[in-house]
Amino acid sequence: MRPFNENLLKFIDASPTPFHAVGQMVIVLESKGFKKLDECGVWDLVDGENYYVTRNDSSIIAFTYPPELEKGYTIIGAHTDSPHLRLKPNPVTKSAGIIRLGVEVYGGALLNPWFDRDLSLAGRIVYLDVDGVRREKIIDVKRPIALIASLAIHLDREANSSRSINAQTDIVPMIGCGEEFDFESWILKEARESNGKLLAHELSFYDTQKGSFIGIHEEFIAHARLDNLLSCYVGLQALIDSNYPMMIACMDHEEVGSDSHVGAGGTFLEETLRRIAGENFTTLMRRSLMVSCDNAHAQHPNFPTKHESQHAPLLNRGVAIKINANQRYATSSRTMGRFVQCAQSIGVVTQTFVTRSDMGCGSTIGPITSARLGIETIDVGVPTLGMHSIRELAGTEDGYGLFKILLQLGEY
Repeated sequence: MRPFNENLLKFIDASPTPFHAVGQMVIVLESKGFKKLDECGVWDLVDGENYYVTRNDSSIIAFTYPPELEKGYTIIGAHTDSPHLRLKPNPVTKSAGIIRLGVEVYGGALLNPWFDRDLSLAGRIVYLDVDGVRREKIIDVKRPIALIASLAIHLDREANSSRSINAQTDIVPMIGCGEEFDFESWILKEARESNGKLLAHELSFYDTQKGSFIGIHEEFIAHARLDNLLSCYVGLQALIDSNYPMMIACMDHEEVGSDSHVGAGGTFLEETLRRIAGENFTTLMRRSLMVSCDNAHAQHPNFPTKHESQHAPLLNRGVAIKINANQRYATSSRTMGRFVQCAQSIGVVTQTFVTRSDMGCGSTIGPITSARLGIETIDVGVPTLGMHSIRELAGTEDGYGLFKILLQLGEY
C-alpha cells in the first residue's frame, strides 16, 4: 500500500494539468506494451494486444482487446480536470506598481485556499515556429512565479466573519513589479521557443507544494487535484494488472459539465466502443459495467452535521458507494450488489454515501455515460476532505482498497 500511495503522489506531482496527466498515463501505458491508436486512421486491432487513444491530449481511453461478449468490459470512468485558475487570453494587468495575470475560475473552485500560495503555470501553447509552421507544446514553468496576497486583517476587520471573494478583482495573481511585461515573449522563452510567434494558450495556475503523507502515523495523503487524479491513477493501475477485459476512460471537462468533444457528454467513449465492438455494440454495452470513480465527500470532523450518520463516509473506512434517488448518481441495487459482493469476497470494506435530503446533490460522469451508452453503472469514490480546495485530503487505505476491488470486479 505504501508504494502504491507514493507513486500516486508522484503521478499527481507530475500532472498539474489534464494535458500532463494524460502524458503521464501514456508513459506508463507504453512501458507496459499498450499501443497508440489514431482516431483519424483505420484500426486493425489484434487479439491479445492492448491499446490506448487520446483526444485533445486531455482525455484518454485505454483497453484490453478483445472484449468478451459474455462478460463485457468493466469500464472505469474518471476525469482528468480539477477546479483551478485559468489564464485569460490577454492576461497582463497592472495595479499599485504590480504586474498581474488575469484569470478565470474554472469549475467550482474553493477560492479562499488560493491566497498566499506559491503558484506556477502549466498547460498548452499553440505557436508558429521560425518556418511559419503551426505547432503545439505542453509546458510547465515548474518554479513559483506568482502569488495572490491576502488583504491584511488590519484593513478588513471583518475578514474572519464576513469576507467574500470577487472572482474578477480579488483573485488576480501577482508576478512582479514594473511598468512593462511582454507576456508572449516570456511564455515562448519558458517554452524554449523564443523565435516563435504565440497564437493561443490554455494555461493554468497550480500550487507548487508537493504531495505528502499527513498524520502521526501517516494515515492521510494530502495533495492538489486528488479529485480526480486519484481515480485516474487507481484505474490505470487496475487496467495494467487486470486479468479480464477492462477499459479506462479518463475524460476532461467534468468539472464544467462534461459537454464538450473531449468530455463524457461528447462522443469520444461511444465512438471508441463502436469501433471496437462493430455490430456487437449493443450486446457489449448490455453486458458491460461502468464504474464511475469520482471522489466522495468524507464526513468532516468539524462539521459532522453536514452528513447524516447512516450515510457518512469516513476516511480509511473504505470506498464510498454513491446513491441518489433522483439519478444524480447512476448506482442501482443490481450494480451495488455486484460491487459489494466482490468487495466482501476479498475482505475489503465499503461505505455508502447519500446526500442529506435538505441539501443539493452533485453529480458525476456516471449518469451521463450511462444514459449515452445504455450501460449499467455504479458511482463510487474515495472519501475526501477539502474537495475542490487547492489542497485536498484522503486516507491512505481507501484508494488501495478500490484498486483491489477493481482487480476482481470483472469476475462477478
